[in-house]
Amino acid sequence: MRAGDVMTRDVVTVGPTTTVTELARLMLDRRISGVPVVDDSGKLVGLVSEGDLIRRAELISGRPWWVADGASPEEVAKAYVKTHGLRAGDIMSTEVVTIDEHEPLDRIAMLFEARGIKRAPVVRDGKLVGIVSRANLLQGLAASAAGGVGPDDAAIRAAIMEAASGEAGVRASLVDVTVASGVVHLWGNVASKDERDAVRVCAETAEGVKQVRDHLRIMPPSVVALEPE
Repeated sequence: MRAGDVMTRDVVTVGPTTTVTELARLMLDRRISGVPVVDDSGKLVGLVSEGDLIRRAELISGRPWWVADGASPEEVAKAYVKTHGLRAGDIMSTEVVTIDEHEPLDRIAMLFEARGIKRAPVVRDGKLVGIVSRANLLQGLAASAAGGVGPDDAAIRAAIMEAASGEAGVRASLVDVTVASGVVHLWGNVASKDERDAVRVCAETAEGVKQVRDHLRIMPPSVVALEPE
């Protein structure tokens, strides 16, 4: 499954001129912890989170704790706008982690873990089309476990071949993959056990695969190097 399959499409958004008071009330009323900021054309320009709101001047006194001693004038000025600005455009984070609607769920999960985030806007040509949260990922996992509709055999084969010739670095021209009702058969020649294992893992981790049957032969590297033209 991919981002477009599980994302929330009816996303609550605000504009850059939405006031901080309106933002706080909206997030409380909708019980949400983050709001994407979009311009008049629907293009994503930022994100306001609970973290942005709790850094307000109304909630802290003195110099903001996240502004280090010896900070540059630009850093101090930026922090002042963040804590005192009256609109979403003043306090929003502009370096937003976004994902493509075709991104697989496993990669989204790894991105969330690596960045320590709970949600990410989904964009198409720079415009917001949805949002994926950790809850959406869990829903997708549950649907898959329940036997949701997955890719057909042709799509499974294409995904395996793409992974093998791409990230796995396998000489895919010497390998053939057949798929019938989710059962994958691996045929052809490889130069080592490592290469054979790489093809197998590509198949085992492809979405929709029910079983993998390995018929690959390990041949001398000098033979495998003679790739067909």
